[in-house]
Amino acid sequence: MTDNSSLIINDDKSAGPKAPKDPVAKRNSFFVMFEKVIEATPRNEGKPSQEVYLDAGRLKSIARLVGGVKDEEILGLLENCKGFHKLVHSIGVTIKTGNENPGSIHFVLHNYGKQKKYETGTLLRMPCPTDGAEIIFELGDFQWSQDDDVPGKFAFEFDHPGELAAASVKFYLYDSYKVPEIAMEPPVAFGSNGYQAMIKKSLLNKGNNQRLKTAIEKAERGGDVTIAYIGGSITQGAGAKPIHTHCYACQSYLKFRAMFGKEDGKNVHFVKAGVGGTPSELGMLRYERDILRNGKVKPDIVIVEFAVNDAGDETEGICYESLVLKILSSENKPAVILLFSVFENDWNLQDRLSPIGKHYNLPMVSVKDAVVNQFRLTKEEGNIITKRQFFYDIYHPTNDGHTVMADCLAYLFSETNKSIRDRVDVEIDQSPVIGNYFKDVQLLDRNDNRIGAWINMGGFSETDDDLQMVEMDANPFGTPQFSNNWMHSAASENESFKMTINSRSLILVFKDSGSSEFGMADIFVDGRHIKTADPHVENWTHCNAVILYQENVCREHQIEIKMAHNNEEKCFTILGFGYTL
Repeated sequence: MTDNSSLIINDDKSAGPKAPKDPVAKRNSFFVMFEKVIEATPRNEGKPSQEVYLDAGRLKSIARLVGGVKDEEILGLLENCKGFHKLVHSIGVTIKTGNENPGSIHFVLHNYGKQKKYETGTLLRMPCPTDGAEIIFELGDFQWSQDDDVPGKFAFEFDHPGELAAASVKFYLYDSYKVPEIAMEPPVAFGSNGYQAMIKKSLLNKGNNQRLKTAIEKAERGGDVTIAYIGGSITQGAGAKPIHTHCYACQSYLKFRAMFGKEDGKNVHFVKAGVGGTPSELGMLRYERDILRNGKVKPDIVIVEFAVNDAGDETEGICYESLVLKILSSENKPAVILLFSVFENDWNLQDRLSPIGKHYNLPMVSVKDAVVNQFRLTKEEGNIITKRQFFYDIYHPTNDGHTVMADCLAYLFSETNKSIRDRVDVEIDQSPVIGNYFKDVQLLDRNDNRIGAWINMGGFSETDDDLQMVEMDANPFGTPQFSNNWMHSAASENESFKMTINSRSLILVFKDSGSSEFGMADIFVDGRHIKTADPHVENWTHCNAVILYQENVCREHQIEIKMAHNNEEKCFTILGFGYTL
């Protein structure tokens, strides 16, 4: 094709590409998905779907994790579309639902383009049977855009939100490439002695138990107890299917409820506020809104999970410690539990963040300590769960992985319940480990301007409703993040957003986007250009927080935000601000 983009839709199976008669026997292959549970998640645009991202090195990592591919030449070919077509002859897709009439499910392969990432690459959309029969798409049967850059994502499109299925995707290779066959593991032996021994390793620090025992005893007496969770996409439930019931947060809440609740646990309540792709730099701004619900909720226990999200924290731990102290300083004295999740490459920020927990003697649970060492073992040597079983992708756990995380927290609950109560509370009136500068940070948005800042919206007078959607609490549906915003659209006048505010510090929260309609904005403080905010650094719709200034004295500042040169006809959304006095 000579067009910049290609859209191929095969709604009629009879018109689809012809599969080779016996591709499995003839061609070497490896899985990139194997019997993964997929869920129809509502989208702002298009059908409800499950998306699996392949760009930025993800496809290579998936091939290692799921397919067991170790050949660096083969892995290198997966980095771009040219290599992909040299390596992959055909793609096999298997989808199985438990419904007699599941409707249609389409498999989507989207290549990202060189000119416009999301618009100029090939998009294939193909109907698939849902009875577990494999359908094979031979890549040579399709036309491909000359602008294809990298394999961008898979998607599975459903007719109705909330539907579940199991899916496998296999790459069949050209004859010159060989990969070894790998055996799939037996199911995880939950509850076995070896499993329990693994879970015990997660208890990084019992910590001062006074607050957690107070919550446990309150629940046992029948008092109302609220257990709350704040974190990133893992706390949101990414990888769990269904996301709202099988995530570690909901599972551990249910375990606490079963262990200590009265009358079927009706006195134990659940608050979940995980937002994908966001660090504690944003979490500390969200705490009052998303956990305290602006004073309506007083949690007894708060689990903090930012161990794999804070790599981009500008303060390298000050925001995290500030959030921890903000929670600990609450009038009702909630228990704070620090949870350290882990990525597929065995990485997290436990070494940076755990000294904060040790300093205040807080309960700490490390999923990394529980699972990473045993990942390296064979079954004979003591492996309990493999990486392929634990991780849905290179970042997020499967249902089994979320269960492990929940059991790690439940072990802390159990051990605390058996322990003698500490006589004194945690000591928070001491010098911080990293810093507590943002402990009293507050959120300012279009509806909440309690500080009385003077604002002239200028050309940022519209409201953006295409926002990051998050499954809060036990809800299966998404809740828009920062809906009280200021937006500059392509049709807006080219006037600056201006604000006069008295504060020691100011954090800007703006919307990241993958849409080419969004452009960059220049940020000025007191007439000095501070930075140019680019919504395409991450290239997907989510919330981005950046510090504009951080000072020791509260004083008046003039803020100006205007579209950057040659971006005047683009969109830009100011989601809100965080400030300290």
